[in-house]
Amino acid sequence: MARGVGRATLVLLDSDVDENPPELRRLTGQLYGGDERLRIQQEIILGIAGIRLLSALDIHPGVLHLNEGHSAFAPLERARAWAAGDGIPFAVAHREVAQQTVFTTHTPVQAGHDYFPPELVLEQLGWLARDAGLAPHELLALGRVNPNDEHERFCMTVLALRSAARANGVSALHGRVSRRMWQALWPARGEGEVPIGHVTNGVHAPSWLAPQLSTGYAHYLGADWRTRLASPDAREAIAGVADAVIWETHQLLKRRMLAYVARRSMARANEVVELDPAALTIGFARRFAAYKRPTLLFTDGDRLARLLNAPGRPVQIVFAGKAHPRDDDGKRLLQLVVAMTRDPRFRNRVAFVEDYDYSVARHLVQGSDVWLNTPRRPAEACGTSGQKAVFNGALHCSVLDGWWAEAFDGTNGFAIGDGHAHSDPAVQDARDAESLYRVLEGDVVPLFYDRDADGVPREWVARMKRAVATLGPRFTADRMVRDYVLQCYLPAAGGMSSEMRR
Repeated sequence: MARGVGRATLVLLDSDVDENPPELRRLTGQLYGGDERLRIQQEIILGIAGIRLLSALDIHPGVLHLNEGHSAFAPLERARAWAAGDGIPFAVAHREVAQQTVFTTHTPVQAGHDYFPPELVLEQLGWLARDAGLAPHELLALGRVNPNDEHERFCMTVLALRSAARANGVSALHGRVSRRMWQALWPARGEGEVPIGHVTNGVHAPSWLAPQLSTGYAHYLGADWRTRLASPDAREAIAGVADAVIWETHQLLKRRMLAYVARRSMARANEVVELDPAALTIGFARRFAAYKRPTLLFTDGDRLARLLNAPGRPVQIVFAGKAHPRDDDGKRLLQLVVAMTRDPRFRNRVAFVEDYDYSVARHLVQGSDVWLNTPRRPAEACGTSGQKAVFNGALHCSVLDGWWAEAFDGTNGFAIGDGHAHSDPAVQDARDAESLYRVLEGDVVPLFYDRDADGVPREWVARMKRAVATLGPRFTADRMVRDYVLQCYLPAAGGMSSEMRR
């Protein structure tokens, strides 16, 4: 089915139709779950059926944009149809399709890339090889780093990289990591010459911005504030907003968030979590995975307890998130965080909000004082939750990974660590835990509780203004789409690249 979403058309694929037998109807019933066979069949639906559906709808895209390797069968199907229609060799058609294809990789974590046994690929796609005039080993070679290794598993990311003339990571650091990660595909090139660039992710600010702040931005910057954020006069306008106005608005949003957390806890456990509106509130909400280290704060429980319960300067933490259904390590980390909410040392200082969804995320990014991100560098490709929080006045406190590695300037948030990664993960975790405690104890907490006679933390608010002024213009979806158009889509469609425009 096709539905309108804003000015775009969203096409939805569903195998649960009467004409299909039961084993096919279930294929699109659940995104995560099942075995490798179900996974590859879902990706065949996305890539191959997706291209066929576009053709049936008489939609002929000038550019294909693959997000992760899940859709990498799309250029194969497009090349197969092109070769059959024009009577040209598949290899020629595949090269032409690649010129019109853009690929974005979203993870530097090996587990985030799909690999399939060669025999399963041939079982499911042997028909495509025959139609395209490919020998089985030629089809498999498209998904192998070493095309001649008969035992190497078929990788969807490798297929995507071989099928797209333009590829990118989602932050500057992730681009560098991806070039190193996939250099073997271009053995004759040095790491810096690997053709993988970057377009740093951005967020759609109106979807995450609190209504009160949206009204405020429009009042101080004008109705067109989204397009004016990067202008010098916009920065001056932000700097000129009264500190008390910013602080009072943030306190309102914080109380609203804490009331939401209390309602959710009451509904789920019949026990209200009594968080303190006056306490420094740290938010942590994202997918629970080992590399994101959600329990880094609990490395030294006694030290954390002293920090959270300091007389006159209390701190509280609100967690939310889910683990991938097949990520047992992530599930254990989540269980550990929930257990910490029941530790007497952390009672009413650590809370966990269940059933993480858009509503939970929106409330937390709008009401937190600090947004915490603790990935093990360089495993965080981007980490956009912090961008959502920044627009709402939260200060980002993160390891220098993902977008924060290119965003932090020393005055627009807080940094954990110095950007170096130790070869031993245990040593790195210990270093980052120590840095996190020192940043909270020595920088974050003192700055938050340093108030003037009116109860306003002037230096804290100055940093909030600085964050919005320096980060807001750079990490929006508007900027991201503009980068994709100039760097990727126009060149892929035969238009001018940004370099040509200069």
